[in-house]
Amino acid sequence: MTTNILVPNLGNEVSEAEISEWMLDEGEQVSEGEVLVVISTTKTSLEIESPSGGTLTKINAREGELVEVGTILGIIE
Repeated sequence: MTTNILVPNLGNEVSEAEISEWMLDEGEQVSEGEVLVVISTTKTSLEIESPSGGTLTKINAREGELVEVGTILGIIE
């Protein structure tokens, strides 16, 4: 089963965030609830946890990139 890792809703007036750090590389195993990536806005940093277990098969946004709410950051299979 394929699971998309999405940029969550960040609040009423926040529409984008920067990728601060990926905790895993493509091809690595991940457990449900494990922190995958840290994103930051002008006000806060947020750890995004894996919604499912599996293999991180694709990273779509690299560290330092700006991403909008709803963007697919990566894929777990």
